[in-house]
Formats: sequence, structure tokens, C-alpha cells
Amino acid sequence: MKVLPFLSLLPRLPRLPGPRLSTALLGATVLELVVLTGHLATYPFGLTQERAPQERPTPERRTPGLSTGPPAGPPTLPGSPAAERPVVLLHGFIDNRSVFVLLRRALARHGRRHLASLNYSPLTRDLRTAAELLGRHVEEICARTGQREVDIVGHSLGGLIARYYVQRLGGDHRVRTLVTLGTPHGGTAVAPGAGLHPIVRQMRGGSPLIEELRLPAPGCRTRFVSFWSELDQVMIPVRTACVDHPDLDAVNVRVSGIGHLALPVHPAVAAAVREALESQEAREGTAPSSGTSSVA
Repeated sequence: MKVLPFLSLLPRLPRLPGPRLSTALLGATVLELVVLTGHLATYPFGLTQERAPQERPTPERRTPGLSTGPPAGPPTLPGSPAAERPVVLLHGFIDNRSVFVLLRRALARHGRRHLASLNYSPLTRDLRTAAELLGRHVEEICARTGQREVDIVGHSLGGLIARYYVQRLGGDHRVRTLVTLGTPHGGTAVAPGAGLHPIVRQMRGGSPLIEELRLPAPGCRTRFVSFWSELDQVMIPVRTACVDHPDLDAVNVRVSGIGHLALPVHPAVAAAVREALESQEAREGTAPSSGTSSVA
């Protein structure tokens, strides 16, 4: 079992014995309803595509003393490559960028200067098309900011779109770290009615697209960090949200006590995501690895 250094900083929830699992599930379900209610209130504000900021491309290292707004938190120094590297946030199925309001705020508070929340149309019928669109957005973001690489955080379907871009469309040359939150890497068994949508069918276990992601990916440069929850009712089975591929540098992080909708908004997960993005700097030059860790 691989242990990530940032995990020791996170608060740990007590491990629940078997007989009390129903209590944990009940608590997670209540939290899911609270998150859903709040998200429905903010959903209309995320329907439009985010307006790209007018900014000059910046060098790899920031000029000492240059003012950049509110002071950054201690984990990310103002001049660090992590602070300059853009973060692209990609939402899940029938959702929009409003799901990342809290995570975006947490990343900005700790010094991330370039944050982009992308919307893709719910009418998109092919995940591959969405991945190609993501690639064009990434190229535009790199051109605008002057950076050669980005980090991506994808929730649910958004993580699968980003993985396809990285693994099958050459996006590993642009994406340093891909963090996925409740993403069906191995395919999920969804309700029969939901399978009427073509993209939902692509997310099913054994679909041609899921099988395509099982193909060899030698030399893939991107690092994967996948968060999966033992109480995620959308991922069936729950460990389908883990990256399991011999060619990928991947760490799977188990989350306890929360469900699918809470993954992008829970403060402990936000802290772990931030540390996962920043920890890449310390791992530069190390060999690819594969393992599992735990948030709570």
C-alpha cells in the first residue's frame, strides 16, 4: 500500500465496524441531499461558459515582489511552478462548472493563479468528442497563460473525458497531473433507463470505450490520482472508480463517510486534491508508481 505524504495532514474519521455501516450510509445520504440542495441553488449560475480572463502569458517563474492579489497560503509559494500551472476543472454528467465553486475557492486561497472551469454540452453524444473539445481548451489555456502544462481535476464523467484525452489523444504531453473524483474508470452498472443516453452507455462496464482505455499506454507521462468513496452509490461496484492499468502512474485514494455528490465539495477532499497537485513537484524524476491510500 502506497502512502502519500499529504494524507498525514488530513483529519481522520473513525473506521466504522460492519454492523454500523447502515449508520454511515444514512449519514452519507443525508449529506448528499444537503449537497444536492445547495448545488441546485447554484446550478443556474454555471450554465454559461466561463469568460476567459484577459491576461498576459506569464513566465515559468514569477518575478520576485510582483503583486498577485490576496496572499497565498503557505503550502504553495508564490514563485512555485505549481502556482503558475493552470488547473482545469471538468464537471460530470448533466452538470456544469458550478459544482466546483468550493474547490476552486480552496485552490485559489492557496496560491493557484490560473483556474479554468469548463462546460461541455449535455447534448454531447460521444465522450471522444468531448475529449477533443477538452484538448482544444487546454491548448487555448496554455497559449493564454504561457504555460506548457496544466493539471486537471475531473468529477465523475469529467474525469473519464480527461483520461481519454490524456491516454488516447496525446494529452499526456500537456497534463502533468489528472485528479479524478468518483470517475467510472472501469465502467459502472447504471440504471437501465439512464442507459438511453449514448454517453451513459459508454460509461458502462465492458463498453467499447471502457475497453479502449484498457489498451496499452506505454510511456504515458501524466500522473493519475483517483479518489473513490466506499459509499458512492453511483459507482457500481465502488472500486470501479480506481485506476487499474499497468502502464499508468496511478494512486487510488479511498474516501470514507461521503457519497458521490459530496466529493467535489468536501473540505477534506479539497485539501487532499490540493496536496496531490502540489506533491508532484517533489516527485519529479521518480519512477512511475501504482498504489492505494486513504483520506479518512
